[in-house]
This record gives sequence, C-alpha cells and structure tokens, in this order.
Amino acid sequence: MGIHIGTSGWSYDHWENVLYPPGLPARDRLQHYAARFGTVELNASFYRWPRDTSFASWRSRLPPGFMMSVKAPRGLTHGRKLYGPEVWLERIARCWHELGDKRAVLLVQLPPQMERDDARLDYFLSAVPGWIRVAVEFRHPSWEHQEVFSLLERHQAAYCIMSGANLPCILRTTAPFAYVRLHGPDHQHLYGGSYSDADLGWWTDRIREWNGQGKDVFVYFNNDGGGNAVRNAETLRGFLGEG
Repeated sequence: MGIHIGTSGWSYDHWENVLYPPGLPARDRLQHYAARFGTVELNASFYRWPRDTSFASWRSRLPPGFMMSVKAPRGLTHGRKLYGPEVWLERIARCWHELGDKRAVLLVQLPPQMERDDARLDYFLSAVPGWIRVAVEFRHPSWEHQEVFSLLERHQAAYCIMSGANLPCILRTTAPFAYVRLHGPDHQHLYGGSYSDADLGWWTDRIREWNGQGKDVFVYFNNDGGGNAVRNAETLRGFLGEG
C-alpha cells in the first residue's frame, strides 16, 4: 500500500522559480513536475474533458509508477448533477482505459448547492465501472450523515477528506484507499495560505494511520497561490520519508 503526495494541477505560470525554471515551455511542465512528484490531480478536466489521445499520451510520457487522478467534468457533476450519467461514464471509462497503469482516482466534486440525494448518488456509483476508483467530494452539509458514509462503503467509493475555509474536515475513510484534498489553511479564503510545519505534522500522523490500516493514501494540495502547494507537498513528503 502506497502513499502518494502531489498537487491539484501542474500548469501554473506563477510556479516559475518555485517548481519550474524561468522560460520553461508549458508543454514541458508535466515532465518537469513528474521528476519531483509521483502523482498529480488533473483539474483542467473539470472545465474541458480531454480527448482520448491526451490520456494515451500521458500514459506513454509519464514515468513508471506515476499516478494521475482526474477530476470529473462539470457537465456531469454541476450540469447534470449526476443525473443520467451513462453517456459521460462511457466517455470517462474509455479515457480511463487509455490512461492504463497511470490511473489513480476519479474525483467527483459535487456543487455546493447540491443537497443530499442518496438515491441519485447510489445510482451513479452503481453505474461507475468497478475497475474505476472513485472519490466523492461533498460541498453541501446535508451529505454529512452516517447513511451517506455507509452508501459509499457499499460501493467502495472514498469520502473525500477536505481541509479549507468553511469546509468540514471529517476524517472518515469509506474505501480501500483514502483521498485527501488540502485546499489551504486560510480560514477566510479557500485555496489560500501555506500550511505550517505543525499542520503538516498533524496530517503526517493521520496519513500514517490510514496507511497502517492497509490503505493507499492520495493527498493533493490545492493552495497553488505563490507556489504554496509545491512547498507544502514537498515538506509533507519529507515528514513521511517519501522525499
């Protein structure tokens, strides 16, 4: 069982001189990133789902052992709100197949205004092919219920553990793997701030607990401003002895 630490996205201009050398072409950023980290969460897929050929290209270009998680498209999560997911899931499965041994977890982030609907979530998770690992990030508080956690457990889907302004930090694992998104320690602004060493030490203990239970653990920093995600991810890896 492995521990995988990375960032949410990789192509940020403001990471120049933090992760990327000056003048590095955008097309070369992923290779440079993969030399430092072993996993990444693709976020651009939320806004525009990539072509099948893009996933095949990532599979061939990324180094052995690298794992890519992918954020589900907003057309599925925010447009249709998981209703009638078959067309989208067929497309996702096709791309997931192309990603091959580089695939990690499909992140399904639900919109803040989407209230609890167990039947819809159950139908969606039943429709997801069993060979695709799924994590669900809930933003509406009505989902914080034991019956929802039990539903996720039945489908071996992960409850996405979160840290960030106005988001509940519920340390609940519902799958054979744990999925954590760290959106920043700023209590007023989502995606803001840099985690202190004390914060990261606390997360180190949690990650070791989950990994000690035999779970793969995926952790992605989403506080990209100022390169904070890069620095925090590298510090956490060092605390875990992964650096």
